[in-house]
Amino acid sequence: MLDGFTKTRVMSFPRQVLAGHDCINQIGAMCLDFELKGTALIVTGPTTGVLAAGKVRDCLIEKKFDVQQVQVGEATQQNLIKVEDAAKDAGASFLLGVGGGSKIDLAKLASANLKMPFLSVPTSASHDGLASPRASIKDGGNSLSLNASVPMGVVADTSIIVKAPYRLLAAGCADVISNTTAILDWRLAERLRTEDFSSSAANLAHYAAESIIENAAMIKPNLEESVWVAIRPIIISGISMAVAGSSRPTSGSEHMFSHYLDNIAPGRALHGEQCGVGSIMMMYLHGGEWHRIREALQLIGAPTTAKELGVSKEQLIEALVHAHEIRKDRYTILGDRGLAPDAAERLAMLTKVI
Repeated sequence: MLDGFTKTRVMSFPRQVLAGHDCINQIGAMCLDFELKGTALIVTGPTTGVLAAGKVRDCLIEKKFDVQQVQVGEATQQNLIKVEDAAKDAGASFLLGVGGGSKIDLAKLASANLKMPFLSVPTSASHDGLASPRASIKDGGNSLSLNASVPMGVVADTSIIVKAPYRLLAAGCADVISNTTAILDWRLAERLRTEDFSSSAANLAHYAAESIIENAAMIKPNLEESVWVAIRPIIISGISMAVAGSSRPTSGSEHMFSHYLDNIAPGRALHGEQCGVGSIMMMYLHGGEWHRIREALQLIGAPTTAKELGVSKEQLIEALVHAHEIRKDRYTILGDRGLAPDAAERLAMLTKVI
């Protein structure tokens, strides 16, 4: 009997995902397929504008769209306002985020706030937010993770992404590998705190992580095939968040460790790099195969030590000790009280992080 059953979950997904060589040339046709009309606003940056925004603009003009463009930098509240004002001034009816993660995050947040569709056109793949309903934005000295719009479509041109610094792709792979500990944290919260758990979302996130780990030896610099191997799991990882209705399948104790490092050592390492290193240590706490994570990161060329992250031993230990404070609402292997300093140091030494 289902009498009185009122549980509801809304799941939004991209309608189309294109990934491959020169697929950016299909962006105009995709917009027509979606029956989009009127003015498009391209949200891009100073480097990606030259690389990809020009191609997107030409393709849209060829399909008779009016096209406007706004150039922005990091994902900050100030730049979000700039995008929203540009959209209003242009009378835009849809947005395209063309660039790295910050440009896509600004487009997806503006899309949510203005209630208009957007398309994701990544020129790099440094994290798994290309198709996710989450966005990170800096507000003063804080970095916030917010609900945002899922892209109507994703166009991931491997011939463009391969031209980005390889470090970005390696970081994106490390971010997806860290799903392994996020899922274990989620299962722990289900057992100990009766938190809602989605097997479908967890399976997608696990599949994405395993795809990267199993193919780590194939992911190398300056090879478009490497982008092809990595980009689909990176996109699927983002979609797992849409299934879950939260970032739970892809964000646990390893992300809290990363966010604390952002506070005490900003700009030293990329988000995915920090999550990868965090995942090594959190997997040890879970009693899992931390060596396997470490070896996959090494094969890809992502950091596995504090030194490679550019942080000191003291900063790394501080992040481990205080990571549990980042999200009091998210139960993980770190528990409610976190690690004692001597336990944190021992953990980092045993996993060869320091």
